[in-house]
Amino acid sequence: MKTIKAIEIAKAVSGELLYGDPDSEANGVCIDSRKAERGQAFFALSGERVDGHDYLDDAIMTGCSVLVVSKIEAAVSVFAQNRGVALIRVENTEIALQEFAKYYLSLFPILKVAVTGSTGKTTTKEMLYGILSEKYQTIRNLGNYNNLIGLPLSVFEIGTETEAAVFEMGMDRPGEIRRLCEIVEPQIGLITNVGLSHIEHLGSRENILKAKMEMTERFTKDNTLVINTDNDMFCNFCPQGDYQVLRVGKGENSDFRIEKIKDLAEKGIEFTIKTALASQEFQVGLPGLHNASNAALAVAASLELGLSLEEAAKGLEKISNSDKRLHIIEKKGIKVIDDTYNASPDSMRAAIDVLTGLRGKRHIAILGDMYELGEKEEEYHFQIGEYASHAGVNVVISVGKNAGFIADGARASGTKAIHFETKDLLLVVLAQWIRPGDVILVKGSRGMAMEKIVEQIEKAGE
Repeated sequence: MKTIKAIEIAKAVSGELLYGDPDSEANGVCIDSRKAERGQAFFALSGERVDGHDYLDDAIMTGCSVLVVSKIEAAVSVFAQNRGVALIRVENTEIALQEFAKYYLSLFPILKVAVTGSTGKTTTKEMLYGILSEKYQTIRNLGNYNNLIGLPLSVFEIGTETEAAVFEMGMDRPGEIRRLCEIVEPQIGLITNVGLSHIEHLGSRENILKAKMEMTERFTKDNTLVINTDNDMFCNFCPQGDYQVLRVGKGENSDFRIEKIKDLAEKGIEFTIKTALASQEFQVGLPGLHNASNAALAVAASLELGLSLEEAAKGLEKISNSDKRLHIIEKKGIKVIDDTYNASPDSMRAAIDVLTGLRGKRHIAILGDMYELGEKEEEYHFQIGEYASHAGVNVVISVGKNAGFIADGARASGTKAIHFETKDLLLVVLAQWIRPGDVILVKGSRGMAMEKIVEQIEKAGE
């Protein structure tokens, strides 16, 4: 992070500098006193379980040069004064963090892309990051830093050499994408699809689409929206604003048309992208035919930022699996597809397709609960069981409260299925269910912590 003076921070966050040298500088930003480093600005966020104001002394002792607070006690104030720490008071520290990120980002004339979608946004972000890195010094938000706290923290990774940034944007309620775009002000927006993720909070796919489209509210003729026209919510899309649209898909009306998709199993996929002017073959080392759409969306955005199809193909060749997203592990004749990062009906179907596309004696799907699906959650889980059966899964093992309906759906379609209420019950007998030659998919929502099942299978193969 470029160093910023305390008085400049105070102005950016509409705060009051109570104590300290206005010219004292911050060389970074943190919200966790345990990870604080000397010279950083500490924002004391107040959460449901933890209040950063309880750890101001720790931040001072670590050497933080600036404290941004919304409440402060006299003892801390005296301690800060004695240590020469700049103290800035604001109305709301979370909003202050966002405002500081917005200000800091405005200091750099860089290319900015925002990526959102019900599924595939992290993979697409990583693909776009890989492509843009072929030409530009590029940063992107890491891990799950895609919300109103994580994304602002990612902004401070930008330095004077940064030329481009890719920001993944998550949301589970209206207004979040709007606020994230106010901070980033991207030149390009990319929406991978509109599915069922977070429908519990938003009520319908139409409302999910509306929330995603908040991305375009500040767009002008200089902005571009990249969309997946294979998704039913975008197949007849008409922009409600004066901005450019790039359509990506398998249809003839696509600006970037996906053709000749070939499944290479665990080696990934091959496909061709055809535009009005040229065509290019691509190979991506990620399993799953659905990743052709993710890759093509990333390619379209990259060309809008000055790269060629050839450069995009070179960047995609270097892409590898993100942690716990369709990561294939093989031990003692057993293949495990670790896709435990998260789950929705769409991503479940895509992962099942990957499972049945791999060679093995038996295909086993160990599937956990999918969260935030609202009043139709039982139906959505049942449909996944049906889908697994029709796709050719030999055994379905479900884990959790609603996952029992996955087992019901599989049984109703003629597939062997067993249900466990908890992971602990499954882990006790798991070794009895697997043997050499099996290909096993493990997937569930993040809160299910399905990675523990993967770890157990790996131990059994040691």
